Amino acid sequence: MTTSQTCTVAEYLAIRLEQLGITHLFGVPGDHLGPFLSTLHEKTKVRWVGTPTEGGAGQAADGYARVKAADAQIALGEQGIGAVAVTYSVGAFNLLNAIGGGFAEYVPLIAINAAPSYEQWLNQQAIGLLTSHMSQRPESNLEVYRQVTVDAQSLSNPGLAPTQIDSAITACLSHRRPVYLEVMDDIWGARCPAPRGRLTRRERPVTAKNQRMLDRAVTACVELVREYGDPILWAGEEIDRFRLSDEFEKLVRETRIPFCTTIGAKSVVSEYTPGFSGVYNGKASNPDVAEVFHNAGCRIGLGSWATSKNLGGERSIGNDWAVAAHDGVHVGASYFPDVQLARFLPALRERLVDEFGDGAFAADYFARAHDDGLDVPTTTAAFLDSQTGGPYPESLTYDSLFRHLNAFLESQTSEPPGERTNPFTVVCDAAFALIGSMNLRMAERASYVAQNSWLSIGYSVGAATGVALGRRHAGKRPMVFVGDGSFQETCQEMSTHVRHGLRPVVFVLDNDGFYGIEQMLVHPCYYQQGAPSSDGADFYNELHPWQYEKLAEVFGSAKYPMQGFAVRQHDQLAALLQRIADPTDEINQGPVVVRVQLDRHDYPEALKYKIAENCPPPGGAPSEGTGQ
Repeated sequence: MTTSQTCTVAEYLAIRLEQLGITHLFGVPGDHLGPFLSTLHEKTKVRWVGTPTEGGAGQAADGYARVKAADAQIALGEQGIGAVAVTYSVGAFNLLNAIGGGFAEYVPLIAINAAPSYEQWLNQQAIGLLTSHMSQRPESNLEVYRQVTVDAQSLSNPGLAPTQIDSAITACLSHRRPVYLEVMDDIWGARCPAPRGRLTRRERPVTAKNQRMLDRAVTACVELVREYGDPILWAGEEIDRFRLSDEFEKLVRETRIPFCTTIGAKSVVSEYTPGFSGVYNGKASNPDVAEVFHNAGCRIGLGSWATSKNLGGERSIGNDWAVAAHDGVHVGASYFPDVQLARFLPALRERLVDEFGDGAFAADYFARAHDDGLDVPTTTAAFLDSQTGGPYPESLTYDSLFRHLNAFLESQTSEPPGERTNPFTVVCDAAFALIGSMNLRMAERASYVAQNSWLSIGYSVGAATGVALGRRHAGKRPMVFVGDGSFQETCQEMSTHVRHGLRPVVFVLDNDGFYGIEQMLVHPCYYQQGAPSSDGADFYNELHPWQYEKLAEVFGSAKYPMQGFAVRQHDQLAALLQRIADPTDEINQGPVVVRVQLDRHDYPEALKYKIAENCPPPGGAPSEGTGQ
């Protein structure tokens, strides 16, 4: 913090980043960015983390922001924001995908783009002179980033820079979405007024009309429960993004209503919280969870987003549904706009307790569904236990892999008294990895990170950098699940893990060099046992096979160790997990990459519905998945 009345623009931005509690800035350097990075290093405690790619830097900032936002609920002075810095055009356009993901999934990020000088732009306008990374459209970068941010600023005047920086950061805090700062490199060293005070989130004021609308929405939701009975809650992404985990847990504990979560809200509270009934992901759910969820009397979504992956891209809520999300509440066919989730949650809890009493909805919906004749486990506990441990087949499958790892995570979880804790934060990629991992039981709040809407393949490897650095002080270690095609996009980000002494365990799910999810989405009959279409995959889904475990020799060294392994059978996995659990084992000195070799025709059980809906049974026999 400066005590002077003025400072340079570079100092101003550096101070603001430090005030936000940001400890690491990710990115790829360039000549326009150099002056700012030098100032940042000299004047603040924010450390620069250079990455191999701009996309990886953005994903690292995204992962960092997600875990810091969760941790900021209990840490004073931290806002849970990630930051990334790149160079104009060639760097900024590489970064765009990651910022787009942050915008779609409500992740607060500050994207800093170091641009050519004001003088260079004048030369371009006057005589057409293009210097490095410039195009004939001076606003090309700015215009593109306006589509994926809540505020985008181009800084060319040092006198205006403080106002522009503060405006963008305030928008980032208030909307919890990315912002963009394009800074011409000749103003980094220019003087401007020094920062005053700290920047904070600006809340929307609550009007009398808002209060009336809130009361109507709560009343409609209570009447829904009264009419249909047996409610089940569906916790969603906004519980996490808007830091409402405490309020949601209070609702669950006081009403005792059973609950599921979306994949994006997985671990929004401990999944050992009484009433937890699994992850509901529409048709792509564990079949038992789907049966129980649909068997409930009514469903109340709280901050849950409808996506093509959970509700099929349809507005499929009916008269027995309520969903509070996107600043409004649907109850059946009625809609109540401009109702903030942060106010709806406590108001709903108070009314439910007043109307029905403390703990009035305590029930075991698995037991009830089983008594109703549905083919589900006899109790919720029995269902959760069925997702953990053996017996295992000899060779690994998607489902048996995650049951085995569920048992491992459980073995690493501290037991009460006190809150359950675990040394791992799961970071999961898109596709089969995401579907397979949703049945992991996360003991600790905010211990699962994934994109479930944007679904950029390879996200998890870069995000693991930010997760590891964001939770290094707590001794947390990322456990990454990524498909082979996804890993080929971003594998070089593991060199950042090695360089900074991070220790993620990266499981590369190698189904014999194949884009399995794309095959499932386009031609699912390939996976049908006994069908002629299972003989050959679509040519465009073929991948060049890699020996992923050998990357440890590429990225690691004696000074910066990294270990690589390949496993095909459960006994091999068990032996490796035993070593990972031993802090004295040398493999835990750095990153570990594990090539998990799976059969090409295997897929997670939750995707059986794709075959059932699209493929006639061969010879009249029902199709079955290969997962065990």
